[in-house]
Amino acid sequence: MSIFSRHKTTLPSAEEALPGRATSQFVIAPKHRVLDAPVVTPTAPEGYEVAIFGLGCFWGAEEIYWQKPGVWSTSVGYAGGTTPNPSYEEVCSGRTGHTEAVRIVFDPKVVSYADLVKTFFEVHDPTQGMRQGNDVGTQYRSAIYYTTPEQERTARELTKIYGDELARRQYGDITTEIRSASETPYYYAEDHHQQYLDKNSYGYRCHANAGVPFPADS
Repeated sequence: MSIFSRHKTTLPSAEEALPGRATSQFVIAPKHRVLDAPVVTPTAPEGYEVAIFGLGCFWGAEEIYWQKPGVWSTSVGYAGGTTPNPSYEEVCSGRTGHTEAVRIVFDPKVVSYADLVKTFFEVHDPTQGMRQGNDVGTQYRSAIYYTTPEQERTARELTKIYGDELARRQYGDITTEIRSASETPYYYAEDHHQQYLDKNSYGYRCHANAGVPFPADS
């Protein structure tokens, strides 16, 4: 996933960002290959919620979340940036400000948002800044984009809990970006990135044993 990266580790200013385009240039398959739900979901079904996370390469992130009970649909895309409707190559140039993200539509009666955030911290290293392992660049930064005030409270509470645990273990500070999803549009990635590891079962994965167990389980 890092072959196009120029190892940009500083977010571009609005003046430096690429101009992008007014509409998406991608055609996305209508059905999720694993969950058989719509991939493009402008709104969640009644009673469902949307969660958006950035945790390194989005291929493995999506695979982790589509396996969780209560998750109705997942997609991968670009969030947290400036350039409208970017391409993968543009994101990897470091000149859009986006991070690779997974968007999750879930049933909170089956899986809680807190459980999704716990998974987020347990499968990646949130202390690495503009990188995740060997993948270096702003597009690999750790991020939580909350969609409700309740999600924000949960995200900040759990970030504090994990931060205290990391400090106890003498790791670095958490660098996870926490922002409202309303401030940063989510753009769907190209179709070949969607459910990539179902299409390519031996594809690149970087999340196994990368994070920190929930403190109560320590």
